[in-house]
Amino acid sequence: MERGETVLGQAWSGIDTPQNNGDVYLYIMKRTQLYLDESLWNALHREARREKTTISELVRRAARERYMNRLEERAQAMRAIVGMWKDRPEFADSEAYIRELRHDTRLERLENQ
Repeated sequence: MERGETVLGQAWSGIDTPQNNGDVYLYIMKRTQLYLDESLWNALHREARREKTTISELVRRAARERYMNRLEERAQAMRAIVGMWKDRPEFADSEAYIRELRHDTRLERLENQ
């Protein structure tokens, strides 16, 4: 398969940059069409020329920053709380702690009625 070749409506691309030491990463891209007003298209066109990239790449970056960074922020928050209770003695034996939480006296209370 050649770069840019389409298979069942999906294009593939490979990235080989100096930062990834010659490793090539393949990924599937979905094609879409956007309608942009002239001022937005002009701004994107100028920026793409300045950065020596494509308008498509600018749009992909903007979409990733807007909609995918939240996932990374949530993942960072989850990683930050991992182990935060590791020094609490009541959690030293997690099985015993859970059993204590689940200890129910309902049957005893029913018998005493």
